[in-house]
This record gives sequence, structure tokens and C-alpha cells, in this order.
Amino acid sequence: MTTVHDFPEKSGSASNATAKVLSDRAEGEAYVASVCFKHGPPRLLGVELEFTVHYADEPARPLDPDDLATALGPHTPRTLRPDSPALPLPAGSPLSLEPGCQVEISAQPQTTLRHLDAVVSADLAHLENLLAAQGLYLGDSGIDRYRAPARKLGTPRYAAMERRFAPMGSGGATMMCSTAGLQVCVDTGEAGDLADRWAAVHALGPPLLATFANSRVHAGRDTGHASARWLAVMETERVRTRSAEPGKDPAGEWARRILDTPLMVLPGRDDRWDAPDSLTFADWIDGRGEAAGLDRPTEEDLAYHLTTFFTPVRPQGYLEIRYLDAQPAAKWRHPVALLAALLARRSTVDKVLELCEPVTGGWERAARYGLADPAIATVASKVVDLGCAELGTTGLPPETITEISEGVQSLVHGSRSHQS
Repeated sequence: MTTVHDFPEKSGSASNATAKVLSDRAEGEAYVASVCFKHGPPRLLGVELEFTVHYADEPARPLDPDDLATALGPHTPRTLRPDSPALPLPAGSPLSLEPGCQVEISAQPQTTLRHLDAVVSADLAHLENLLAAQGLYLGDSGIDRYRAPARKLGTPRYAAMERRFAPMGSGGATMMCSTAGLQVCVDTGEAGDLADRWAAVHALGPPLLATFANSRVHAGRDTGHASARWLAVMETERVRTRSAEPGKDPAGEWARRILDTPLMVLPGRDDRWDAPDSLTFADWIDGRGEAAGLDRPTEEDLAYHLTTFFTPVRPQGYLEIRYLDAQPAAKWRHPVALLAALLARRSTVDKVLELCEPVTGGWERAARYGLADPAIATVASKVVDLGCAELGTTGLPPETITEISEGVQSLVHGSRSHQS
């Protein structure tokens, strides 16, 4: 549910899809593999910052979308005001909204973390000033601490998602309307390094999810879970939220998964975008959508289907790392810098895979117990130590590196000391 980045020098992203009809499954798989995994030396880094929005004088008060639109002015996304110019923020970051009117800054990818820091800092400060002028402020955790889920945007996509997820429990509504994440976007790397890089960003998931988890309190209630946000994502619809199982052929494995997953929504069908029950994209290619009045799908249809996956890591020509809770605005750099450092060198990636092996696949443990889980805490402290030792590769000034290192180290080592 995030704005799709288009890393500029990498053509052929899903957003550039054509109306070419897909003739068979092999053609569909080839398309997915080609747009989701683009090879080349890692050069770009991006980030997407989501935040809940609250009234300064009464954080639990339901947010009035009109108040938000007034605050955002010409930056208001068209999902809220269709006639808005929807201008990017001053440093160039597009602004978008999630279904519950969580705001999202999608910074344009940069060649260094120092450049990314400058862009995000400028746009984040501008956004905070706009909101403050209307008595609003950005939340500081991965889930709405004060309010129950309530959809504020009336788009056909979000309405169809709400109807689809409702029979599955409360996870879907919570994910859509109450959660806020911090997504880090990194290049996939050279072809020969892809499998290990793909495996590493997944292996880092449980320890880093636990390290930065801060969404225990939701709607005024202590859930008892370190990251109620990530549990809500996992509980939405497992077929499109569960983690991949990284293997030797990430592109092929991902392509097969995409085609074997049922459609979630079908855009353009009047105001109801509900998809036929259990119709996979492969079924649609094979002509099984005819009973529902569907023509054969195109590359454009497949590109849209790709946007309906909410996995911990989502390949979009680059790797969108999605498992982190939103952080306080002043600390967004901490997880971004740590991830950039941990992926900067092949030798560090190899060490990551070795360190994280004991907790591979421990997503639910990390979300439920965070650093209270002894095994995850042990791995997290080792991963943080490794990442902090590599922060010099980020190009950040020494004083910023020191601030980030001290902040991140305090999360894991402070947690360990409290447990002993």
C-alpha cells in the first residue's frame, strides 16, 4: 500500500506497463521477473515514511479529513481531494495517504545516505510545519496509540480491500487504517549477488523488526505484543503477506508466487473493484476469467496485481524492505543507516547470513515478543554491533554516525540489561 518508487535509471518498472495481452503463463512469469528484479551495482537508496496524524490538543479525537486537507494545501493527494494539484513537497518527495489518512513521504532515491538525509529532513520539517499550523502532529509509533481503525478515504480500491479483508478478522482493517511503517528501498545488486542479498534482507527481518518494534499500544489498549503493527499485517491475508522463503532463484520463485495468488481487486469495474473469488492470475491468463466477464489480462493488469502484495520484502525493480515500524520523526535515520551499512559490502552480507541463521523465519516471535525473546535479542545485538561498525560506509558525518550508533546500541543492549 505504498507509493511505487521508480528508480530513475532502471526502465521497465511495473508503472511503465503496456496493454500487451499475456498469451500464456510463461510470458507472465517472464514479465514479473524482468520488472521486479533489475540487476546492477547498488547505487541508490530510498525511504518511505508513514505516520499517523493526531490533534495536538486531543490525540484520540477522530481525524477530520477536511482538517488534514486544509493543512496539506496544494500537497493534498488526489485520493483525498481529486482536484488538488498534489504538488510534491519542496525537496521533491511525493506525498500520499493510506486509507485511515496516515500520511506518507516517499523520498526520491538518492546516491548517498547523506543526500537522502538532506531531502527527507527538508520535506519532513515542511510537513510538520504544515500540520502544526492546523493543530496537528505526526505520531511516533507504528500503530495508532489512541484510535480504533476507521477508513477515511473512499477510493474503490480501499473499499474493495475492506470488503475482502473483513471476513478474515480485524487484521485487515488495522493494517489499512491504523498502521504506519518505515520502508527502506535498496537496489537488488549484481545478478551474481542477488540470491544472497535477497536472503540477507529477509534474514535481517526478525532481529531488526524486534529492535525497532514500538507498536505495543493500539487504540488505548496494551496489546501485549512488541509490534502489533506487524501482527496485523501478517493476519490480513497470508497468501499475500507471508514472507518469501529465499532460494537460489528469487526472480523465478517470486514470479511463480505472483501468478498463483488470487486477485485482490480489479480496477476499472465501475465503483466496485471486487475480484472474483479464488481466481488466480494464472487462471485469468488461462481464460478462466471469462465466466466473470473478464477479457484476457494484459501486462498492465499484472503490474497492478503486483501492488497487492504486502510481504516483508517486496521486489519492485529494487527491494522494498517493509517490516519496520514507523519511528519518531527525529529517528528515521537510525534503521535506514543500519540497513545501508549491513548491505554495503559482500563480506558484510555473508556475515549477516551467518549471524541471523538461528532466528531465520522467526517473524511471529519477533512481532509478539520483540527483544524479550532471548534468541532474537542475542542475534539483534550482534547484528547491531556489526552494522554500527560499518556505519562509516554510509558517508554520513562522524557526529551523525555517533548519534545513530549510540541510539541503536541503546535499543539492544539496554534491552538485554533490563532482562538480566
